[in-house]
Amino acid sequence: MTLARIDDRGDRLVVVNMNTAQRGALSPDLYAAIGQAVAGASDLRIRSILLTSEGGFFCAGGDLNVLIERRKLTEHQRRDKVDELHDLVRAIRASPVPVIAVVEGGAAGAGASLALACDMIVASEGAKFTAAYVKAGLVPDAGLTSSLARMLPRPLAMEMCLLGRPVTAEKMYALGAVNAVVPADQLKATAQALADSIAQGPRESQSAIRRLVSAAYETTEAAQLDAERNAMALAAGGDEAAEGIAAFLQKRKPRFSGLG
Repeated sequence: MTLARIDDRGDRLVVVNMNTAQRGALSPDLYAAIGQAVAGASDLRIRSILLTSEGGFFCAGGDLNVLIERRKLTEHQRRDKVDELHDLVRAIRASPVPVIAVVEGGAAGAGASLALACDMIVASEGAKFTAAYVKAGLVPDAGLTSSLARMLPRPLAMEMCLLGRPVTAEKMYALGAVNAVVPADQLKATAQALADSIAQGPRESQSAIRRLVSAAYETTEAAQLDAERNAMALAAGGDEAAEGIAAFLQKRKPRFSGLG
């Protein structure tokens, strides 16, 4: 597992590079690395997080050998183990900056859950998303059913979960669940370009937008209107709005860097 900060071009980007052993199987070490990256994003210089891998596959999900060992635990103890993974998903959801999954080859099981928990996804051509839990007599975790319900038609979500059939990145893109599908040799450059675009925007405004959009899936319209009112009232009095409005009126590109 490596955790690297990419700053040679002033990218203000955190990259979490998942271990390629066992095709990127999830582990407590991985939970800690991603959690560290999210915690580090509270630094105002950081604008986004890339969750990526090497070796041709994004993440194979949980290690079935570990799950065999967990059969010896009590049900309460097994719940605690699942909650460790769920805390990671909660951390991604609560990140102060956008998290971008860079999916090469595929994402399976909890690896698919992890990718779909991110804000945006860039995938390689031919990559597949697989919810194969049912083939091992298990059920989805790490928020997968929630993500699928938000992103896909119910029949397709049921097909993925009940039959464990993979869905291609191209199909996920056509349904709006993936932001871009590119050749594998262009994958990281495309993700970097997306991160660069984010870095040009107003950090605090982006963070507020991220919270609003995420909350909109789980709240009432009345509550969302109140949340938007409060966020707009706060943003309108801030430095980012002052610069953004001035730039618009002066017909120039806003200069958000250095604010905050």
